[in-house]
Amino acid sequence: MSSVEPGSTGASIVARAKELLLRPVPTWDVIQAEDASIEGLYRSWVIPLAAIPAVCGAIGRLGWIGRFEFFGIRFHLGLFGVLTRAVAAYALSLAFVFVLAVIVDELALRFGGERSRTQAFKLVAYSSSAGWIAGVFEILPGGGFLTLLGALYGVYLFYLGLPKLMRNDPEQTTTYLGFTVLAGLGIGVLFAILSSCFGGWDGPVSIY
Repeated sequence: MSSVEPGSTGASIVARAKELLLRPVPTWDVIQAEDASIEGLYRSWVIPLAAIPAVCGAIGRLGWIGRFEFFGIRFHLGLFGVLTRAVAAYALSLAFVFVLAVIVDELALRFGGERSRTQAFKLVAYSSSAGWIAGVFEILPGGGFLTLLGALYGVYLFYLGLPKLMRNDPEQTTTYLGFTVLAGLGIGVLFAILSSCFGGWDGPVSIY
């Protein structure tokens, strides 16, 4: 199994994603030993995969352009708002990976691990893949639930990779995971609020 550093083809990304999702334990061993850089992983892995939910979500919302009702409230969805919010969400998702990796790195010593910003970034970037890939379902009505299931599988991937990449005390892996999940939820809520500021909804236009 080869690294997906800069210059990787789409086929190698698909192969790595398949191995990570279906055979996570041995794949984490390979990832742990690979030479990598944060910049290289951004270019070859994070930037293309994080685009999936943003693009598919925008395509799904384009089908709602115009007015529609929800619990008696009629909304108007604008094209400019859809595209602006998609770009904002994409940019924030790229920032999210780095911010969470910094937190994972900072927490490492508290749980008997070894600090390494690159290893922490690998861990967050690769474990996020499940949620990004499941983001393809955003193109469907109600597809957000399937995307959520993908994100939950990503948490499981993170759990498996955590002691391998950060070399923490195995007995503290669950606690380490818990702190990381709480941090991730906090960052996610903050970024969701920021993303909503870019619009997408022109707001309720009438109530019956």
